[in-house]
Amino acid sequence: MVLTGSCPWPGSWSWSYGAHLHLQAREDPNTNGDSGSVHFHFESGATPTLPLREGKLRSMSKPALRAAARRHRATLTRADYADAIARFAGDLDLASGAVVAGYFPFRDEADPRALMAALAAKGHGLALPSVEPDRPLTFRAWKTGDAMHASAYGIPEPLPGAPEAVPALVLVPLLAFDAAGHRLGYGGGFYDRTLAALKGVAAIGIAYAGQEVPALPREDHDHPLDAVITELGLRRFPPRA
Repeated sequence: MVLTGSCPWPGSWSWSYGAHLHLQAREDPNTNGDSGSVHFHFESGATPTLPLREGKLRSMSKPALRAAARRHRATLTRADYADAIARFAGDLDLASGAVVAGYFPFRDEADPRALMAALAAKGHGLALPSVEPDRPLTFRAWKTGDAMHASAYGIPEPLPGAPEAVPALVLVPLLAFDAAGHRLGYGGGFYDRTLAALKGVAAIGIAYAGQEVPALPREDHDHPLDAVITELGLRRFPPRA
């Protein structure tokens, strides 16, 4: 597939942008629909996106889609990303002193730590998740310099004795997202269980702009996002029914 043209974003980002795109993508003809083995090549300064048509995305198994999205995300990392999204801390429009639950990035996840620091500087409390298998996440109060330990997954988290916190906003890592605010996670269900239990708490994805896809397969238990922050700004999704 080859696509050439000017592509201003039609949605409601907090700042407008456009890009001249020349994209060339090819699916491996020797693979079936569940393999997730996708080859892609991008030219110019445009933000690359996962090069799969909507029909292909819907037909792929979730494990195959996760594998393809994980490989693609690894191509999107950039040294200035964390500082770029921190510029949009004020766009979150949080109540004074509201607690924000963030996360420590693992591998090539989009990094929310500069955004968290900017929110702390505005007077917001911070929390980080603690993980127990097959249970909703427990959020514990955290600030820069606090002692931490590694979870069973090797991710830094607060010590077990840190006070529990109830966040007003949860920053959520992801593998991909679509224009309706649906998120592709890692398959453990931690954030879906947690957000279902935290009634009325906003969920904002932290992502690279290139992680957006046309549409994602979804199940009844999948919890959509209220918004996403990328290096291009804050984008809110339509309210859920």
